[in-house]
Amino acid sequence: MIPLNFPDFDFSSRIDEQKKLIFDRVRKKFIPLTPEEWVRQHCIDLLIEYYNISPNLIAVERQIKVNNRPKRFDIVGFNSKGAPKILIECKAPEVDISPKTLTQAGQYLTKIDSEYMWLTNGLQHVWMMKIEGKFEIIEFPKNLDQGNTTSN
Repeated sequence: MIPLNFPDFDFSSRIDEQKKLIFDRVRKKFIPLTPEEWVRQHCIDLLIEYYNISPNLIAVERQIKVNNRPKRFDIVGFNSKGAPKILIECKAPEVDISPKTLTQAGQYLTKIDSEYMWLTNGLQHVWMMKIEGKFEIIEFPKNLDQGNTTSN
């Protein structure tokens, strides 16, 4: 897989029936290693290692209903009280982060009321925080406590 715009993480992987698999620390199983999964696993490790969010407070690829249609979000990180803290929409590195990506994530936000939203393809990152009821683009947050954002 190509290098991404993330810190280095140590992933467990294996080959099974000629398919490369990567271990998902949240789902606690090996998952086929697609380009989007490569990005998703980096995001998960950033939540766990950098933001100290317990794997028990992270949901990965869960189904929700939006306008009575089934949809699947990529990642939601929760705070210690179980409220959504961050919604992450992952794309493969070759997929640009576009208004379409924002619209997709925005649909999920109608059901998941998180403080932060992160759109990423592993190379481009768009971080947003809810400020006075609206999501605004912010710099990479040092932590996920409101009002504490800095460049990194």
